[in-house]
Amino acid sequence: MQKQKFILPSIILLLALSALSLCAVVALKNQDKEYQGLFFRHMKVVAPDFPSMAAFAGEAVPMDLYYVKEAFEREMTASTFMHSTTIMVFKRANRWFPVIEPILKKNGIPDDFKFLAVAESNLVNAVSPAGAEGYWQFIKPTGIKYGLEINENVDERYNMEKATQAACDYFKDAYQDFKSWTLVAASYNRGQEGLRKALENQKVNNYYDLYLNDETSRYVFRIMAIREVYNHPVKYGFLLREQDFYPQIPASTVTVDSGIENLPVFAKSQGINYRILREMNPWIKNYSLPNKSKKTYTFRIPKEGALSYETLMKKVPTSETFFHDTLKINEIH
Repeated sequence: MQKQKFILPSIILLLALSALSLCAVVALKNQDKEYQGLFFRHMKVVAPDFPSMAAFAGEAVPMDLYYVKEAFEREMTASTFMHSTTIMVFKRANRWFPVIEPILKKNGIPDDFKFLAVAESNLVNAVSPAGAEGYWQFIKPTGIKYGLEINENVDERYNMEKATQAACDYFKDAYQDFKSWTLVAASYNRGQEGLRKALENQKVNNYYDLYLNDETSRYVFRIMAIREVYNHPVKYGFLLREQDFYPQIPASTVTVDSGIENLPVFAKSQGINYRILREMNPWIKNYSLPNKSKKTYTFRIPKEGALSYETLMKKVPTSETFFHDTLKINEIH
């Protein structure tokens, strides 16, 4: 009888615990169901409809070949879904493409090559593990070969105008060799000699027939993918407003043909500080500028009001060379 007094409460306790456990399981399942609903509502990833035809610098891409189509789609997918990198490229392109485009045109280089600079550096003065530097990623010997001054005080790989001209000189030389703009672009990654040997060894005469290392085999496709997303941002999910783009910075120029012992003092004499001098002239590498050869150097000095972003946005309109289908804020739903 005494045992029965303890058995009944124990059974009730077990039933209560079981009921609580069941309620907990049901609650967890409901939470999971609610979470899944939130996930599917907010994380809809749709494969974009990629172009079925493409060309680079006027040269047709054989998209009927499955491995060409898949290589292009791989780079399109990367450009479409690497959101932070792609958006920053959009912003910087508005500042730098108006500088690059006339230099390419003057030299007879197809406009598509401005996207090669994006593929190389995302339009920043990057430094690669292999020692390539600047917007166009020249290694030191190649930069010097094409007329850039590179030493402990000056590095013109960081001068957009001069580095773009050097890149154009390379492209013209390579075109004399390959007679194909696609191969010219590939050689910028692989090197002229390396690409020439690959063509000879494999007995082919175009980029799309070559079996190459992964980086070079992706290179031209990456350039074309960047161009496609840039030209059609809304199609690939990038909704940008005019105020999202970086404007060009109005500047005057100051030329010197003698050495400058103290660049911070020189900056102060121009109404700015050393930080701003370096921002506007990243080719400076030190606190002084020895100039024994009496070479002429040109410094860019921001005009009055150019350092105020609000003023800058009012004075410098978005480049007309940018997106055709950029949305205004009231069109974004």
